Amino acid sequence: MVKSLLNVAAVFLFMGGSLLSAKAQEAPSEPSGFLRNYIGKVLGKSADPVDAKFILYPTLAYTPETSLEFGASSLFVYSAKRDLSNRLSEIKSFTFYTLENQYGFWLYHAIYTDENQWFLYGRARYQSFPLFYYGIGRDSPSEVQSVIDGQYILLRERVLRETWPSLYVGLELDYQRLNRVEYVNATEGFTPPAVGTYGSNNFGVGLGVLYDNIHNAMNPRKGFYSEWAFLRYGMGDGSDFTSYIVDNRIYRSVRENTVLAAQLYGQFTKGSAPFNMLSLMGGESLMRGYYLGRYRDRNMISGQVEYRILPFSFSKRIGASLFLAAGQVFGDDHGFAWEHFLPAGGAGLRFLIFPDKDIFTRLDVAFTGEGSGVYFYIGEAF
Repeated sequence: MVKSLLNVAAVFLFMGGSLLSAKAQEAPSEPSGFLRNYIGKVLGKSADPVDAKFILYPTLAYTPETSLEFGASSLFVYSAKRDLSNRLSEIKSFTFYTLENQYGFWLYHAIYTDENQWFLYGRARYQSFPLFYYGIGRDSPSEVQSVIDGQYILLRERVLRETWPSLYVGLELDYQRLNRVEYVNATEGFTPPAVGTYGSNNFGVGLGVLYDNIHNAMNPRKGFYSEWAFLRYGMGDGSDFTSYIVDNRIYRSVRENTVLAAQLYGQFTKGSAPFNMLSLMGGESLMRGYYLGRYRDRNMISGQVEYRILPFSFSKRIGASLFLAAGQVFGDDHGFAWEHFLPAGGAGLRFLIFPDKDIFTRLDVAFTGEGSGVYFYIGEAF
């Protein structure tokens, strides 16, 4: 929670100058007014609505496992060929360095070509960063069993072609490598995971089918999204397995400036998968309030609903949301059971950062039976 709050503070201090932007734009440019002019340009309306938007801002964070963390985030959004009938494309990045000599770089993209004929959807990540390991299965203890340190590489890409209006079919590729693994501050009697104990290399190839008629994925107001994918992994290191993913989302406008969103997500694994390739519960998108990987197992199924006000009737930029979620992990030792769903829920604030593109920042506070979490991101959780 401390990490998220500090990030929120850093970004909102950066954006707070928007209150002075109108005055700054009228005044002559001076070195002392550079930040206000920049913020006014970023957050204000463009002279031409088809113009791309870009924002770069610093982040500052602290967590016990990383110490003080310095970073920078960026977001670039545009429509192909400057045509607003094309869906909104986005490219996001984040880089950080901590006082414990930990570092990382993340890149995410969702790119539509002209007339939405091709969809390139993927992410890349390189980091030397610790993660909390609680164990495998829904009965894993609430205490951290070990901090796992190592170097992690992820390259995930979907190359999809529109074959029917809003229906995309194509290739899915996934490469994940974890090496230089060390177990730090392990509890007494701790047993490392059986598969991928000291790292693994995993390359997956598969097929993806996606129906997506949403124009703005960063703030969906109406439409339907349904992804079905499978990837076959095998590197000859004993970790041969297949992963199946199902992700269904629906968005409906209840009344003006309000959206009811729902998501049902499932990930299912067959074969011998290393611990870092199992289904992970938690994070900033689904089952908010749980640390990503608090629960992990072969399979996971989760769902959530969210009611969004974007924005309030009395404001041009400020909105809010309420959300509820439930999910569970299960595998060989513990099968699926309706009574073992774990609940999560919370509320959030929204701030319209790009009026021309209808994109909000979100500050969410989520609660679970084990604690809470705070999240700040640009764009909705799903």
